[in-house]
Formats: sequence, C-alpha cells, structure tokens
Amino acid sequence: MATEEAAGGLAFHPMDQFLVRPLFGGTEIHWYTPTNVTLWMGLTVLAIVLVLVVGSRGRAIVPSRMQSVAELTFGMVHKMLEDITGKEGLKYFPYVMTLFCFIVFANFIGLIPKSFSTTSHIAVTAVLAMLVFLGVTILGFVKNGAHFLGLFWVSSAPLPLRPVLAVIEVISYFVRPVSHSIRLAGNIMAGHAVIKVFAGFAAIAAIAPVSILAITAMYGLEVLVALIQAYVFTILTCVYLKDALHPGH
Repeated sequence: MATEEAAGGLAFHPMDQFLVRPLFGGTEIHWYTPTNVTLWMGLTVLAIVLVLVVGSRGRAIVPSRMQSVAELTFGMVHKMLEDITGKEGLKYFPYVMTLFCFIVFANFIGLIPKSFSTTSHIAVTAVLAMLVFLGVTILGFVKNGAHFLGLFWVSSAPLPLRPVLAVIEVISYFVRPVSHSIRLAGNIMAGHAVIKVFAGFAAIAAIAPVSILAITAMYGLEVLVALIQAYVFTILTCVYLKDALHPGH
C-alpha cells in the first residue's frame, strides 16, 4: 500500500476517510441527501439513548455498568456547570449535557474501524459552535440588556487603553465560534489521519512491527483526545455561558 502508483501518488490516501458520500449511490449531494455523515450522526444519537435512557431506566441501588456511566456523566457535567456558572446556570444543564454527550459519543464512535468520524468535519463542529455563540449572545442581551456590552469594557484598565482593549475584546468575542469549532475538528481529523498513515505502512514487512506499535500508541492517544476534546468544548461553553449570565465579573 505504501508504494507509489504509476501516476506518482501514494496508493493510500489518509484524507479519503473524511469524504462525504451519499448512502444510496450517486455522486450529487443536496441538503436533503442522506449521507454517511447522516448515518453516523444517527447512530451517535441512538447510542446516547441506549446508554443514558435505556441503560439507566431501572434506577437500581446497585447500578449496572451502563447506569454507572450515565450517572458519572451526569454528575461530571452538572458539577462542571455549577462550578463555572453558579446555581443560576443549572437551568441550562439539559443543553450542556446534550452537547457533551453528542460530542463524546461521536468521538468514540469515530474510533470504531470502518466508521465515520462526524466531529472531524468543520460543518458539524461549526454548527455546534454557532449554536453556542448565538445562544449565549442572545441570552446575554435578554438577561442583562445593554449591560451585556460591559463584557467588552475593561474597567480595571487605564482609561486611555480601554477603547483599544474594547476593540480587541470585540474581535476575540466574534472569533470564539471559529476557535471553538476548529479546535475540535482539527484535533479529531489530525489523529485519524496519522493513524491511517501508519496503517498504510503496516503492509511493508520491514517496518510492519514499528507501524503496528505506532498505530496502537496513536489509538490510545486518540481515546484520550476523544474525551478531552469533548470536555474542552463543553467547559468553554460553560465559560461563555458564565459571561452571558455575569458579564461584569
């Protein structure tokens, strides 16, 4: 596989795994076309329902494995949200919990061989980031009115610097959805591409053992990345929510 084709290119293509393809043949993709992205996003939602709803419906005193996972996830996100935003932010827990579960399940499902990693696509992560950005901005103005603009005015800085800092704060605020989405998609895509490169060289007998060890190490790292990136995306959402609820802090 790791040899050059007659045309001069490599026989394996690490980025092919990220191609969006229609589920039922053809090449044209419209907004209503079911694709592999649609399929794996649907499987992600199904997995969340199975673990968090079906797996914990018994509410046993001695929990099963699935109930334990559901309870640990619930407790972690609940504590994260309360620690960052305070009691006032807990009313938004269902959204934050849904966001975390979707990302972490999509990341882990994307590690299954022959699966499709939906969070490696900026189209998916950008929608998640824009929903957070718009929701937080609207909430900030609804809760605080014009006082929400105080988020951009650094009152502790010397007066001559405040206009300059205000411009910087406004720019950094509108860059939030860009960094929020690219961080997640970039990390997931990079890890999967590296694993595919190592897998391509595994067919060469001379370096196959080294390649297999590298794949194992990268896969273990990607398991951590899958959880950490979901955690980072969620904790940043909590920070942005705190800014909307308490812009003067």
